[in-house]
Amino acid sequence: MRLLIVEDDPHIAELLRDGLGEEGYECDHAASADQGAELAWLFPYGLLILDVMLPEGIDAGYVLGRTLREGGLTTPILYLTARGTVEDRVEGLEAGGDDYLLKPFAFKELRARVRALLRRAGGNAQNTLPLPGGWVMDLGGRELYRAGVRADLTRREFGLLELLALNSTRAFGRDDIVDRLWSGETGVEPKVIDVYVSTIRRKTEDRLIETLRGVGYRLGRGD
Repeated sequence: MRLLIVEDDPHIAELLRDGLGEEGYECDHAASADQGAELAWLFPYGLLILDVMLPEGIDAGYVLGRTLREGGLTTPILYLTARGTVEDRVEGLEAGGDDYLLKPFAFKELRARVRALLRRAGGNAQNTLPLPGGWVMDLGGRELYRAGVRADLTRREFGLLELLALNSTRAFGRDDIVDRLWSGETGVEPKVIDVYVSTIRRKTEDRLIETLRGVGYRLGRGD
């Protein structure tokens, strides 16, 4: 299950990513509301964890949640913030929030709330996506298979293929892919994407990813 954390405090973001990662969740991180909005529409997350006070303003998290709801996004939202008055909690729930947890928090309570939100949303249900060549992506289980045979992709390889599959009409340059898959990390060379593409092709014995010279990569057309 893939979660999105929108938090501008790097220490808290790392704590959340590490802790939830140990629970088996794959977590993406955005340090601003703008970046969070972009990612929220890009991937089918099981849950959004939003801080309220972000670089865009003291209510940026509420604005983000409200905007996503107005746009039709139904993904559960958990607000995680130090703002704890009754008025703050009411505003959060009215801004599209499904739950509200105050900082500082006990991780075991956060874990329980995450599980409860995913359970209510049916977060354990399999979400599959058909690909060219008879391949199927299990977005919940993070697996790629064809005719019952599983391709042994790493987390990064699956993430790259998922990005292209969910945006099948669009091509991505190497820099863009690095920004999306290694959000917040430094020192990642764009040329590493070529290696991942080559490895995916070798493991699937198929050209699921098409190279567009001078542009980048997109999902293969299957023809």
